[in-house]
Amino acid sequence: MSNAVYKTRPLKQVAYYSKERIEVSLLDEENHIGTDNLLQNKQGKQRSTYVPTNGTVTKYSPNDTLVANIRPYLEKIWFADRTGGASSDVLTFKVKPGYDPRFFYYSLFRDEFFDHMMLGSKGTRMPRGSKVQILEYPVPDIELLEQKKIAQTLSVIDSKIELNNRINHELEATAKAIYDYWFVQFDFPDENGRPYKSSGGEMVWSEELNKEIPNGWSIKKMKDLLPVITGKQDANFATENGRYKFFTCGEGILRCDAYEFEGKAVLVAGNGNFSVKMYDGKFNAYQRTYVLIPKNQDYFTVIYMAVKDRIQSLTKGSRGSIIKFITKGDLEDIKVVIPQGKNLDLFSELNALSKQIGQLIEENQKLAELRNWLLPMLMNGQVTVGKS
Repeated sequence: MSNAVYKTRPLKQVAYYSKERIEVSLLDEENHIGTDNLLQNKQGKQRSTYVPTNGTVTKYSPNDTLVANIRPYLEKIWFADRTGGASSDVLTFKVKPGYDPRFFYYSLFRDEFFDHMMLGSKGTRMPRGSKVQILEYPVPDIELLEQKKIAQTLSVIDSKIELNNRINHELEATAKAIYDYWFVQFDFPDENGRPYKSSGGEMVWSEELNKEIPNGWSIKKMKDLLPVITGKQDANFATENGRYKFFTCGEGILRCDAYEFEGKAVLVAGNGNFSVKMYDGKFNAYQRTYVLIPKNQDYFTVIYMAVKDRIQSLTKGSRGSIIKFITKGDLEDIKVVIPQGKNLDLFSELNALSKQIGQLIEENQKLAELRNWLLPMLMNGQVTVGKS
């Protein structure tokens, strides 16, 4: 520990906005960055669902820091690991000599930076930061070697989070493959370990699904398996330092002093990115986030997969002329195929995979809390790296 407090200098002395341009013909879903595919709460980015078809956009390069300039309170930031292009509502920062790019990224990763953006923003419904005011944000002014040490310390934590995310991506892909094989194609292992349908297992016609299903299996609507619950309309109960996570549009944004929901739940964003997540614990949810807590937890992973399997077609027909949304009834009417007898054991392998995914999600939450606890102290000199 240290009582030192680092001096600062304005951001404009440390970095500048990129003025380079790139042809949109060189962009795809992976390297185009817009405000829509930058994730809330400093979660990085996802694949873009929109890529412009003509003209040029701002070019970014590896080690640049990209920040969404619309609704800064959503805290969308990403450290570039490739070359690509960004929309005009994404700020692209390039670091000047003498500053470590990743240290600069962590300087902007702090809540204080997004608070600073909001103080200079204009507009009520869609506030936009002032590019001039943003350049006045105070960045720690310390030696380059110390910058690198701080960045490396924080990067170790983020690398572990990223590794866990990659593992979870593979686990989800495995679970999806098993779900498709067993609950869509019906080639689950029969009593002799052979694929049921392909090996001549008895099938019967289902009018509800308009396809054959295994004899003895049943079709249930989601509302028969669980209540589809909506979150609160009033989000004023959310605080910065509460104990319980608060979900909106599928993302946890704040924490709450009290909780409304408890259990292993499937969370569905009713608008925005229409994401589907799993969460286990005590939490709150905003109005357009739907909460699904199965009465029978054996069904959990199948319900999660059934929603993910159906969400894409639901969103294509979603309502709303400006802001698209899906309704509680849309989710209640999702059909789930339920096995019987010995086939109920099919749930166990899928649930084991979801348990692994949940454990890694929980580990990442703890790692993020550790990083967020260390970050301000490292940035102001209260804690130093490699010194007693």
